[in-house]
Amino acid sequence: MGKPVHSILSKNFIADNDRTDWHDETLFMVRKKRDYASNQIPEWETLRQWASQIKAHTLSNLDHYLTVFEKNANANGIQVHWAANAMEHNEIIYGIIKQTGISSMVKSKSMLTEECHLNEYLQDKGIQVTDTDLGEWIIQLRKEHPSHIVLPAIHLKKQDVSDTFHQHIQTEKNNNDPKYLTTAARHHLRNIFIKSKLAITGVNFAIAETGGIVICTNEGNADMGVHGAAVHIACMGIEKIIPETLHLSIFLRLLARSATGQAITTYSSHFTSPRKGQQMHIVIVDNGRTRLLGNNNFRNSLKCIRCAACFNTCPVYRKTGGHSYHSIVAGPIGSILNPNTDIKANADLPFACTLCGSCSNVCPVKIDIHNQLWIWRQQISKEGYAGKTKSLSMKMMAYILSHPNVYRFSGNVFRMTLKYFPLIIKNKLNPWYRQREMPEAPKKSFRQWYIQKQKSEFKKQHIKKDS
Repeated sequence: MGKPVHSILSKNFIADNDRTDWHDETLFMVRKKRDYASNQIPEWETLRQWASQIKAHTLSNLDHYLTVFEKNANANGIQVHWAANAMEHNEIIYGIIKQTGISSMVKSKSMLTEECHLNEYLQDKGIQVTDTDLGEWIIQLRKEHPSHIVLPAIHLKKQDVSDTFHQHIQTEKNNNDPKYLTTAARHHLRNIFIKSKLAITGVNFAIAETGGIVICTNEGNADMGVHGAAVHIACMGIEKIIPETLHLSIFLRLLARSATGQAITTYSSHFTSPRKGQQMHIVIVDNGRTRLLGNNNFRNSLKCIRCAACFNTCPVYRKTGGHSYHSIVAGPIGSILNPNTDIKANADLPFACTLCGSCSNVCPVKIDIHNQLWIWRQQISKEGYAGKTKSLSMKMMAYILSHPNVYRFSGNVFRMTLKYFPLIIKNKLNPWYRQREMPEAPKKSFRQWYIQKQKSEFKKQHIKKDS
């Protein structure tokens, strides 16, 4: 096995120290906003527990709720399609487009269509797709993938956006005023909205009881695209189902607060039927999800409502950026989902984690993310995808840590080496030294310090008794 892709891409990202620090601080600011918003609700933990239980119940009865949803959606005049994988998803959408004769369309943010590489598929067929979420549109112009599932262009600074707009829509060079750039984007995209006759959207929640879907946005671009289009295609994974409208309020209270610290998204739009003269299609996609559903170790990952709270708190993600994960869904949850799709190609991802558990602590539906990552590590190693170097080093560490005398001896050797022969460790051949500051060698180990402290305390107590 070659060098992990995550290692190569993260090395490129962290080479720019200023950008790395800015990315880290910006995302942790979002994490703090989440904490503030959640602390305003006394029943926050109760909401998390309810949401987790609703999702667990739904996943245990998924076939039933999907069938009920299809029946009710059909009764509402919606055409429901089923796709086993990404290719079927893309072919179904292409088939609908061919029937309509439409050659260009608008798309609101949808991680599922990104997962299925729909844009590239349609563009190869000569069909123009324009992403209308501002962040998605920026990275589409740059021919990049999202680096974050809620903030897709979070890796870019204002000047990056200014340069991109200047190149593609001829804005003023070096004018990086956010208001100016946003206004330019709005004017450019509005013409595309007006001309488009087909809109593709994602789905945040699908309600079995009504056969309708809910789409949450802050920009209103999904609504604008759908209301102006003759054809609406909504794409959803099978896990997006919830049983009843009553349950929706729980998830809406959790989603925005977990994602950005808002009380609620600006637009929580309900689509239950096509308007008169409009076609509405829903494409329900598996693409490996039933495989997760059948695996007790990982099925809880299907509870995910794509809030990205785990991204914003993860120290590895914040420091290495989303593109380091070489996959559409990055971060901790992506490191669970992607090995399920291709274990060999994504074997490095579960190891890009400190197992600190912060992701599990902030997850609004209480997914045990860090535990699942730990389990993936065991499975990847067992199946031989971890790489010989990692496997050997882990066996060596296991031996050292399970033999106290060897552990103490190794610690002494390391401290002596760091103190008297630092170049053995501080060189480019040591991956832990690259772009890191190695610590100064401590004068004594923690154990030596502790024993000395205990002896000192004992002496003090003994002297006190004698006096």
